[in-house]
Amino acid sequence: MDAPRATPANIPSVDRLLNSAAFSDVLGQYGHTLVVAELRVYLDSLRPAALAGTLDASAISETSISSQVKAALDTSAAPALRSVFNLTGTVLHTNLGRAVLPEQAVTAVMQSMRTPVNLEYDLATGRRGERDTLVEKLLCDLTGAEAATVVNNNAAAVLLMLSALAPRRDVIVSRGELVEIGGSFRIPDIMRQAGAKLVEVGTTNRTHLSDYADAISDRTALLMKVHTSNYEISGFTNSVSTAELAQLGHARGIPVAADLGSGSLVDMTRWGLPKEPTVQETIAGGANLVTFSGDKLLGGPQAGLIVGRADLIGKIRKHPLKRALRVGKLTLAALEPVLALYRSPEYLAERLTTLKLLTRPAADMRAQALRLCPILQSAVGDAYEVTDEAVVSQIGSGALPVDRLPSHGLAIRVVKGKRGSLDRLESQFRALPRPIIGRVADKALWLDLRCLLPPDEAELARQLTKLPAARDTPRGGEAPADFPAVGAHATRDPSS
Repeated sequence: MDAPRATPANIPSVDRLLNSAAFSDVLGQYGHTLVVAELRVYLDSLRPAALAGTLDASAISETSISSQVKAALDTSAAPALRSVFNLTGTVLHTNLGRAVLPEQAVTAVMQSMRTPVNLEYDLATGRRGERDTLVEKLLCDLTGAEAATVVNNNAAAVLLMLSALAPRRDVIVSRGELVEIGGSFRIPDIMRQAGAKLVEVGTTNRTHLSDYADAISDRTALLMKVHTSNYEISGFTNSVSTAELAQLGHARGIPVAADLGSGSLVDMTRWGLPKEPTVQETIAGGANLVTFSGDKLLGGPQAGLIVGRADLIGKIRKHPLKRALRVGKLTLAALEPVLALYRSPEYLAERLTTLKLLTRPAADMRAQALRLCPILQSAVGDAYEVTDEAVVSQIGSGALPVDRLPSHGLAIRVVKGKRGSLDRLESQFRALPRPIIGRVADKALWLDLRCLLPPDEAELARQLTKLPAARDTPRGGEAPADFPAVGAHATRDPSS
């Protein structure tokens, strides 16, 4: 016997539903305004089927309607910014928020949100203060600079520096350092935006000190060195060091600025990591100004830091753009404890999350892979084969682009003759309550475990139990090897 059908007249009214026991909890959670709006939308969606005589009578029960409305409200209320598992193999992944903050920074941010803070209030004098002073001493102590200021990212730092010190004047840069970083941020474009005139010297692969010297004129405001953090030229090359450029600049009375980008405050080689120029070395080498990021190798929040000569920092602070680009209390609350960790470098690898991830032993990750392999195999089903394999990670965000870190992870491949789809499986991973972000390459879905710290391992295993059976295959079978992961913007990191 056919199931009973509902007519348009059978659809209950909004008032009746709101006064029913089935809607009591929904109203208590979301309130009258949201519930009524969603309820009307849902009831309208039922009417075409009711008119056509195809609407099942069970669909118009108070319980069924309440359940559907609550599900829709739950979906719309879910935050857009969500926690994910970064299993891409890129530690500082721009699309996934770059550096994960240490607990000291998280605690400080939470406290600054709960209470008023002395953001621009001098507790010693009772007068208005300057927010830069909250972190300036730390930055100067750690870098050897005379003064420091903070803006909202390194692109802003470069823009502000050029706008304040070189409007309508020349800035000399090597052609080999005219980089483009993520989001189409190009050094020549930022020069124009700042009102400075770019003077290119040398060639793409070779620039000499004499090239800079020959380009200096009475219009020269800055000699600028840009760290090519997101690419490397090898072979027949030559570049001028910061120290060499500083000697020339000092002799001619022209400030030298260095954009370091990733902004390491410690020598990474002490932990077996590749060499990256530090801010201290750059200042000691004679640079008058150094700009760098807070959320890359520094391991802090998104910020642009400018350190250097006091008179130049003073001019930068007075520029009108400084107010537009300044950071708020949450950034400063996070930045201060991160910088403080650097005062005890012997504990840094234990306490700074970024360095902890970069220095994880491959053996620890392999042990994780062995524990998770059977759990993942059970979750994805027999259409796929899961294996634990050695992989290589990258630092990311433009830092040390050609260097790789030995890592370990899980590889998922479609079993020959089975109806599996890596594309569909990758999509299901992203649809989990806490999405799992991996990468598709070489006919496999790779889950690099470098960024899976032990406290999160159990949660990842729980998420895998929520994975639906991944057996439906779109027409055409397995995704090709070069098939871009759906949402591929979150699986590769081209930016600096």
